[in-house]
Amino acid sequence: MKTLTTTDELQAFCEEAANYPYVTVDTEFLRERTYYSKLCLIQIAFSGDGENDAVLVDPLSDGLSLEPLYTLFRNESVVKVFHAARQDLEIFWVDASVFPKPLFDTQVAAMVCGFGDQVGYETLVRKIVKEGVDKSSRFTDWSRRPLSEAQQTYALADVTHLRRVYEFLAADLERSGRSHWVAEELQVLTDPATYDIQPQEAWRRVKTRTSSGKFLAVVRELAAFREDYAQTNNVPRNRVFKDDALVELASTKPRTGSDLGGSRLLLREARKGAIAEGILQAVAKGINCPADKHPRADRSREKMQVNPALSDLLRVLLKAKTESAGVAAKLIAPSADLDAIAAGERDVAALTGWRHEVFGEDALRLCNGEIALAAKGQSVKVVAL
Repeated sequence: MKTLTTTDELQAFCEEAANYPYVTVDTEFLRERTYYSKLCLIQIAFSGDGENDAVLVDPLSDGLSLEPLYTLFRNESVVKVFHAARQDLEIFWVDASVFPKPLFDTQVAAMVCGFGDQVGYETLVRKIVKEGVDKSSRFTDWSRRPLSEAQQTYALADVTHLRRVYEFLAADLERSGRSHWVAEELQVLTDPATYDIQPQEAWRRVKTRTSSGKFLAVVRELAAFREDYAQTNNVPRNRVFKDDALVELASTKPRTGSDLGGSRLLLREARKGAIAEGILQAVAKGINCPADKHPRADRSREKMQVNPALSDLLRVLLKAKTESAGVAAKLIAPSADLDAIAAGERDVAALTGWRHEVFGEDALRLCNGEIALAAKGQSVKVVAL
């Protein structure tokens, strides 16, 4: 197992890899104690079975630049293959504002090829490669050096088996003519907005039981302060204060340091210093927010007049269509989208792109009374009216 520790070694490997149609890539990182992922290891392989066609790259090595890898990422003649790529891509985007293009995600492809919802890497390896994956090193500390032989073996397997998984799925997509389905799904992964978390929008992820503008104004300012503090100090947002503490603070609206001492949910470290000061300033800002600047929760779907019978029929149709097409139902439409369609909403992902081809067209016909569903043996058939 070869580990690259210098820029020259990485440069030589990436130049050789550029001669192949694809490379497989994976990372190991830590995020438990930081806001941004700490990159600890990169695994890369190109097609083949030689001892030098798969390597580990140690980004913690002094003086190692990842620019040769980023040059390879920008080389559009080489497909970059990942499994469940989102967190890996976030690391590279934050570090160098670069996305691997063209991109292939085997988890997304597997859902299109009928392997189920969010199928794991070890499942694909078992079903396609007919090999097992030892996951015992998965949660080890990847920042410690030297890496154990078990860690290195585990890490390398994540890109060596991935070659055969990719080749199988790519061939399947080519046969079925569904490669463009995967390309559509991957657009969001290479969109900078996917990874651009704006502090002033962080409140939208906080679950509350009230839609009061005054209350949400305080929630917004507290969430914005927490996000900004976490980003600036590179600490997890929950280490600043958790959501339940945020909601409590928005309800009690502390005005002084002694008021913070009465919080049941606030961490001790947050009751003093910069965090305490930031909390009090955020609460004051939220309280003083003019009414016309209050945030408003999106309650549109709560007010929808859902036809429950039609919603149930859409679920049956979805099951029938995805079973027939061999596509994971979750990839087509979550339950909330089916309810939205049944309530008359049409700005729904399930009605656009390749989803329209698989499900959306018949879903609209069902809503318009143009088709019916009939049970035939163990299957459900679409009947034109």
